Amino acid sequence: MKKLHLLLVVLSIFLSVNTFANALAAIKGKVVDASTREPLVGATLYISDLKATIVTDSKGEFTFNNLPAKGKFLLEVRFIGYKTTSKLIDLAADKEITLALEPSVIESAEVVITGTPYSANNKTNSLAVVSVNRDKIAQSGGTNLVDAIAKVPGISQVTTGGAISKPTIRGLGYNRVLTIVDGAREEGQQWGDEHGIQVDQFSAARIEVLKGPASLLYGSDALGGVINIIDDLVPAPGDFNGNFTTNYGTNGGLTASSLMLQGNTNGFVYRGRVSYKNAYGFGYKDKIVPNAGFNETNVSAMLGLNKTWGYTHLSLSRFNTNIGLVEEGPDANGDYLDEEGNVISNSDARPRKLELPYQNINHYRAALNSNILINGSQLKSTFAFQRNIRKEFEESKDEPGLNLGLNSFTYDVKYSFANNGIWEPTIGIQGMYQTNKNSGEEFLVPDYNSNNIGAFAYLKRNFKNGAINAGLRYDYKKIEGKDLFEDHGDHSHEIFTAFDNKFSNLSGSLGFAFEVAKDLNLKGNIGSGFRAPNIAELGANGKHEGTFRYEIGNSNLKQETSLQFDLGLEYRAENVTLGLNAYSNKIYDYIYLSNQNNETITATDHDGNTEVLPVYRFLQTDAKLIGGEASVDFHLIKALHFENTFAYVRGTNQATNSPLPFIPAASLNNEMRFEPSIKGLNDSFIKVGLTNVFKQDRFDSFETETDGYTLLDAGIGTSFKTKKGKLNIWVTGQNLTNKLYYNHLSRYKLAGIYNPGRNVSFGISVPL
Repeated sequence: MKKLHLLLVVLSIFLSVNTFANALAAIKGKVVDASTREPLVGATLYISDLKATIVTDSKGEFTFNNLPAKGKFLLEVRFIGYKTTSKLIDLAADKEITLALEPSVIESAEVVITGTPYSANNKTNSLAVVSVNRDKIAQSGGTNLVDAIAKVPGISQVTTGGAISKPTIRGLGYNRVLTIVDGAREEGQQWGDEHGIQVDQFSAARIEVLKGPASLLYGSDALGGVINIIDDLVPAPGDFNGNFTTNYGTNGGLTASSLMLQGNTNGFVYRGRVSYKNAYGFGYKDKIVPNAGFNETNVSAMLGLNKTWGYTHLSLSRFNTNIGLVEEGPDANGDYLDEEGNVISNSDARPRKLELPYQNINHYRAALNSNILINGSQLKSTFAFQRNIRKEFEESKDEPGLNLGLNSFTYDVKYSFANNGIWEPTIGIQGMYQTNKNSGEEFLVPDYNSNNIGAFAYLKRNFKNGAINAGLRYDYKKIEGKDLFEDHGDHSHEIFTAFDNKFSNLSGSLGFAFEVAKDLNLKGNIGSGFRAPNIAELGANGKHEGTFRYEIGNSNLKQETSLQFDLGLEYRAENVTLGLNAYSNKIYDYIYLSNQNNETITATDHDGNTEVLPVYRFLQTDAKLIGGEASVDFHLIKALHFENTFAYVRGTNQATNSPLPFIPAASLNNEMRFEPSIKGLNDSFIKVGLTNVFKQDRFDSFETETDGYTLLDAGIGTSFKTKKGKLNIWVTGQNLTNKLYYNHLSRYKLAGIYNPGRNVSFGISVPL
């Protein structure tokens, strides 16, 4: 593996050196209103595959300098109040262009999707992809990144209070959903319930959510979908800017702030960000949950070069969080009690200092992203190293009971042949090497080494009104679990049994996307997915904290494979947009937990305390998920938006004909948004929304039925133009009626702890 890594690095350097002498090209142009032909001042143009950005001047004009002499790239153009558009430009032929934008009362969906070999217009992408921008993330009032996108149709979250959210896509989560950060797959013990995505939510300029199997381009663990977290745009040459964002939430007293500075000096680009979050326990009605607070500190930096030969960026980050763990819910009277049985008052629960038990997570990431241009072709590569240290402190703040250290090295190299505007072929190789080590006195999973590699070929054929694509991939994974014996003086007890497993899989995808009529787009995809069992499924042997069950892994598990059919229809007219998606996903050898014949075990902790726990073993069967999403947005007048979305998924264990676990209830979201034109202000809005979640009466054996509920949200905001940029202010409210409710995917539900009550969030974003 190390030899392969060295070979790929040397190859990238060699190719980059041989392209430094490329001739220079420049593209000039103008952005105008399609009807009046008036210039549009301050429009943003972006070439994603080159990380090149420019803004139109006072005449609506722009100039991209120091571009490579040849190659075809997708140019994206954005301007508030107009349809976001894109154009494929030929650097060898296009020297001066005029881009005419059409006014729009509809919020245009993100046009360019970056999670494909070539950045592509979403209209020609066969996969179901939705994009959420920074403003939407900030104004959501979410306590973390996943919480901020949880209202996207088909997206849900398994929550542990306000600090921990694990994403699910169309009913699949944990190791079935892959998160991409800095271009690399995130690896951080994601099999566990007790922590979510380890990324600074302020760093996300945009999030692309790919719904459905994406194993072709991403390999194992993308069986359910991908969440691609995309950082800020690189500044234009000669530009230096920054931003300070801060907000406060009344529920839990969440304070969150972030400072970012970035610049571009003759192609040398750089960025630095520092963020901090802190909250005490969340509350509902007149109760505050004790020891449910958290704090988070994030530091990140990026250094890079943008040249005619392409770009190379080095990103470094450290994510640190401390999260209080709630062991018991309220008593019969709804009160929280301390160890002596005394009622914990709200004032006692409000301090931000965490008590035992709590967990500490440090996640270090270094990622080198490059795109080397070779005679019109592109060699994209990402080499990343991550170290995830997860500690749980239960008896002492000095020594952790659980101490897991995971090292992950990942690489991803894609070669996209010269794009002639019609055929887009790409080949690639990806892999990962991992080591995991226990250093504490408690054990959830064994020490292990893992090594996997995958190779794929992808081909896209563009037509005037659409495209078709196809691809094939092969993966191989080896995972070696280590044995572990616990010494009891006169005898030893085996906790983990060694195993050495190998998995391989062939997966593929075939899709299309076509504009079948004016403003009507049809897309479909048939794709297979693949997931090798995770370490907990193969080797767990112990009490899974917070779940009140004893889990036993199965080293004989097979890999999961899936076959999904997806069909989507999108209609965009002047005053209405309509979207429909339906899917059917068959998963073979689906891995699930089950308690057979009421099996129990007497578990003993390190202090000699015993408790009888139900035993859950990992089994396999075939499973099926069917569902769909729908959205309709009405714009009866220019300033008024009425947006509606619906999502439903049904999961079935086909061996027992019983429901799959962690399946979200059907949901219907309605939002009325008024965007008045006020002199001197921009992006002003007033919104009122309803979140309607239906009853979930299909649940697995260790779950319970969940009643439906309706939540009221509202918000108001605006922005001012300053010499440095746009200053945003907003106030948003969630669950304004302070309704008591349980979300079906809340892990605190079984302990009788309600989801958060009323929250009002105040935010401001200041350009620097």
